[in-house]
Amino acid sequence: MTWLSVAKKDFRDAIQSRALWALVAVFVVLSVFSTYAYVEVPEMFGGAGGASFAGLLFFTIGLSGLFVPLAAIVVCYKSLAGERELGSIKLLLSLPTNRFNVFIGKVLGRAAVLTVGLGVGLLFGLGVGSFLLGGIDIFAAFVFLAVTLSFAAVYAGIMVGISASTGSTSRATTLALGFFVVFELLWDVVPMAVVYIVNGFGLPSTMPEWVFLVSQVSPSSAYLSTVVALLPGFAEVAGATPAQTGVGVEAVEPDPFYLSPEVGIVVLALWLVVPFLIGYYRFNVADL
Repeated sequence: MTWLSVAKKDFRDAIQSRALWALVAVFVVLSVFSTYAYVEVPEMFGGAGGASFAGLLFFTIGLSGLFVPLAAIVVCYKSLAGERELGSIKLLLSLPTNRFNVFIGKVLGRAAVLTVGLGVGLLFGLGVGSFLLGGIDIFAAFVFLAVTLSFAAVYAGIMVGISASTGSTSRATTLALGFFVVFELLWDVVPMAVVYIVNGFGLPSTMPEWVFLVSQVSPSSAYLSTVVALLPGFAEVAGATPAQTGVGVEAVEPDPFYLSPEVGIVVLALWLVVPFLIGYYRFNVADL
């Protein structure tokens, strides 16, 4: 049984999840509604210069940055932990296959499910936005979709890696939610809090260089920076910046590579590779 066979089977099984399609339905409705609101009342969302396709893309990044991690948890947390808990992993491995084929098949299968669901929502949202704006930039839309779907695939790898590290679905859920809380909800707060305390309980006029680099460790921050790096003109029009500098604080001029948006591409690539390797190692040495 090849990794492709495992991926196809896993895709067929996972795509039947009612929770997934409920989440996709919510994302479609939210995407269409928020797109309409952005186009009609851009001032509410920071678009002081009026609605634009560039602004719509970066506005959608905020929605995707929240939806993708949550959907990845729903889709992936039981991918391997559930099979180990039920004992079905032994049946799967009794077939002519090996743990590597099973692991990579699970990653690809769940990534496919996640990207299909996300793609549906994005196409609805961008379609409505393009209709209301009266135009679309095909190249920018393609780049945005490619990066966003890659971001979803990265998160699928992270969550399958977490699932592979334990034989308990409850523990996998706890670890997955913990990852989301730490890296998506709290990560930007930590470096700012450190700077605030070290600076005598106040923010400096110019942030230390390490703050920008540390802030990029979050997958969603790296995702935003990647889009900014690949679509700099659109980012400028939308007023988008990957730096988390805080209100009223001057940003560091991103001259070195590690202070440029391009660092997001490297970080996103690391999130693709490192959790995959760790997850496979934990799965490979586990006593099933």
